[in-house]
Amino acid sequence: MDMVAPGLPVGSVSSDHLRGFLAWLGEIGLSARSQARILSGIKCFFRFLIMENLLEENPAVLLETPRLGRHLPEVLSNAEIIKILDGIDLSKPWGHRNKAIIEILYGCGLRVTELVTLKLSQVHFEEGYLRILGKGSKERLVPLGSPARKAVELYIAGSRVHQSIKPDYSDIVFINNRGTGLTRVMIFHIVRELAKAAGIRREVSPHTFRHSFATHLVENGADLRAVQEMLGHESILTTEIYTHLNREFLRNTVRQYHPRG
Repeated sequence: MDMVAPGLPVGSVSSDHLRGFLAWLGEIGLSARSQARILSGIKCFFRFLIMENLLEENPAVLLETPRLGRHLPEVLSNAEIIKILDGIDLSKPWGHRNKAIIEILYGCGLRVTELVTLKLSQVHFEEGYLRILGKGSKERLVPLGSPARKAVELYIAGSRVHQSIKPDYSDIVFINNRGTGLTRVMIFHIVRELAKAAGIRREVSPHTFRHSFATHLVENGADLRAVQEMLGHESILTTEIYTHLNREFLRNTVRQYHPRG
């Protein structure tokens, strides 16, 4: 295909010219992300020409954005998570609270916003589930495993009950030393400090535990639809990234342990 030539009148630029140009960008080694940014600029330019009645047809309208690929999220191994949990000093004032936070993040796969807004009235200890209000105010039920349930119960009975909590936050599970709810920033800080104390040098965020929750479920054979439901994903396509993680896990296992890996 012909590439756009210097001096070519804008009204003469065709879809074939633009496809040739995009192909050339790929040939010179430009990343898919950079190609997508350039294409976005081209589309905006031609939309402007159409809006200003300077052009009758838009040659860029049918051009497809290059596939960007999906970055596989960082995950922690089960051993690393145990190391983080074991490293929490339960004799400290916020020890039981911080342990409960990690157990809920990893054991239930909550988003950080869902964690900081979690209410006591949403925690059903006897039935063993959380009632979560996720994105778009969509409600879902998430199983509450035994370690997470025990950690939350110990925090509530051993620490939270002795706090002076402001009325507006009486139903919020995780409370700071001022008697109000924790912020997202504070959760990020807690997680980073606990990971650092456990000797984990790479970047760890609250979302790392959510990714680890889903990845470990898929690695151990969980149904993808069930994982989608627990994560609160609108589309199964979002959850499918964990099947890619699973394949990478299997490939790494072969490389590490097979004689011809």
